Amino acid sequence: MFETGLLRDKRILVTGGGSGLGAAMARRFLELGAELVICGRKLDRLEATASDMRKTGGKVTTVACDIRDGAAVEAMMDQIWRAAPLDILVNNAAATFIAQSEHLSFRAADAILAPTLHGAMYCTLAAGKRWIDGRRKGVVLSILSTSTITGRAFTVPSAMAKSAVLAMTKSLAVEWGPKGVRTVAIAPGPFPTAGATGQLRPEGRDEGWTSRNPLGRTGEHGELADLASFLVSDRAGYINGEMVVIDGGAHLRSSGAEDLLRWTDAQWAEQRASRAKG
Repeated sequence: MFETGLLRDKRILVTGGGSGLGAAMARRFLELGAELVICGRKLDRLEATASDMRKTGGKVTTVACDIRDGAAVEAMMDQIWRAAPLDILVNNAAATFIAQSEHLSFRAADAILAPTLHGAMYCTLAAGKRWIDGRRKGVVLSILSTSTITGRAFTVPSAMAKSAVLAMTKSLAVEWGPKGVRTVAIAPGPFPTAGATGQLRPEGRDEGWTSRNPLGRTGEHGELADLASFLVSDRAGYINGEMVVIDGGAHLRSSGAEDLLRWTDAQWAEQRASRAKG
């Protein structure tokens, strides 16, 4: 299914596309013939990533945008559409960290909910209304989490936000499907990235989690990128409102947070202090 040209003539926006899994998916889309737009808050990171991607000869545009701001999202979409309409939106940008829920401040909870839930919703609504007004087909792919299935202690705001985006995916599949807009989602398991690993698996956390995965390993970025490429392609045109899990079966054994139940008050205090410094 991954023949050259699978995504030819597709214009794709990847939020949080400057690093991590967003950049991995974007590179694969480019290899398969897509034209890319990547957005994030840090333009220098976006430009560095885009410069590297352009070495393959593909077209990559960068847009600095704080997706937590609905007005900024509208301005970004206006800028993108002035050049050409999008065909695909990938809601990848998100935030999370481990914390004892009773110690979460309003600001800390909002720091997770704002990009993960509000940002995904703002981008989806902004793209969707333009597709519908222009009578164009479109696809929204949202990168979620297996916490939408199991729940997850110590990352409660993230689990709430991802579950809400899954509800959006299912709801809009029915509402927008007749108008030519598909909504799909992926729930990745452990796919280590520098950013997520630092927030979710700090020093001192149980290191035996890989061996407890039924397949005994973490995911490779290319595996997620291939799945994303298929789901946004026309080959997946009859998949709508569904979330595909790619985690080696890990969620069938554990939510992924049980080791934190054994943490001491001292470990949690150290974690809070470390986050405050960061």
